[in-house]
Amino acid sequence: MNIVVLRRKKGCSGLVTLCQKKLALVVMGFFVVMPGILLFAGYQIGVAHMKANPDDLTLAVQSELDSQRLVLSEVTLKAEENLNALALRLGKLQAHVIRLDALGQRLTNMAKLDNGEFDFENPPAQGGPEVHKGDPLQVNDFVAALNDLSVQLDDRSKQLGVLETLIMNRNLQAEVMPTGRPVSRGWLSSYFGLRTDPFSGRRVHHSGVDFAGKLGSDVVAVAAGVVQYSGKRSGYGNLVEINHGNGYVTRYGHNLKNLVNVGQTIKKGEVIAKMGTTGRSTGPHVHFEVMVNDRAVDPKKYIHAAR
Repeated sequence: MNIVVLRRKKGCSGLVTLCQKKLALVVMGFFVVMPGILLFAGYQIGVAHMKANPDDLTLAVQSELDSQRLVLSEVTLKAEENLNALALRLGKLQAHVIRLDALGQRLTNMAKLDNGEFDFENPPAQGGPEVHKGDPLQVNDFVAALNDLSVQLDDRSKQLGVLETLIMNRNLQAEVMPTGRPVSRGWLSSYFGLRTDPFSGRRVHHSGVDFAGKLGSDVVAVAAGVVQYSGKRSGYGNLVEINHGNGYVTRYGHNLKNLVNVGQTIKKGEVIAKMGTTGRSTGPHVHFEVMVNDRAVDPKKYIHAAR
């Protein structure tokens, strides 16, 4: 195929004939070479413009740097906030551990365990050969472990709190339960039950036991409680009566001198009187009674319970 181009002014002498091959070269030149020329020209114009206006390049670079600094600042701030939150959480856990250590030490003392059996001032001893190196701890794993530790500490705190309450109740029960002898020195001189009256010689019921000893020696409370009577009473002479709760009352009679007053709180083993021979008595001793729900019972089992 030939394409004939006629030029008006020159007539046939201006005739240009394009064969298929030439036409292909023209088309390729138009669609390939021309865009390349235009791109190169645009690049040269841009470079010339940037050289002529260097501030535009500086502004573009500065803008990109400012953007990167802003992103870095936001990331740093977020990391600091997360670190502060973890530090606060760790501080709370450390305080919780200190409270648990104090509670554990208190329980050790309350339970009267041997010194060194439980050491809450140092970490527990651990050891063993290293089998292999584990994978490094990831942040998510660390947070999960921290949460698990917090839950475990809360659970241990509740359990130790319950245990402390149980031990305190047990100790309190032991304190208010009458046990032991009402004298620090002396001997059992008369038993509970039927006996020959030392004054009449007749068989009568003895509502307590007698501990003889040295005049003026200590008379002690066999349990904690509150003094509900302190004074003279017929047959008892100087009498101290202590209410221990749960229906238990103890009496200490024939005292030379009472050392406590009504309403006074008494501890187990506290000196409450001096041994005497006031009232219906043949010599220095303490008449000791145990009352359960207003009924006198044999004190022997309470005396022996302290052994």
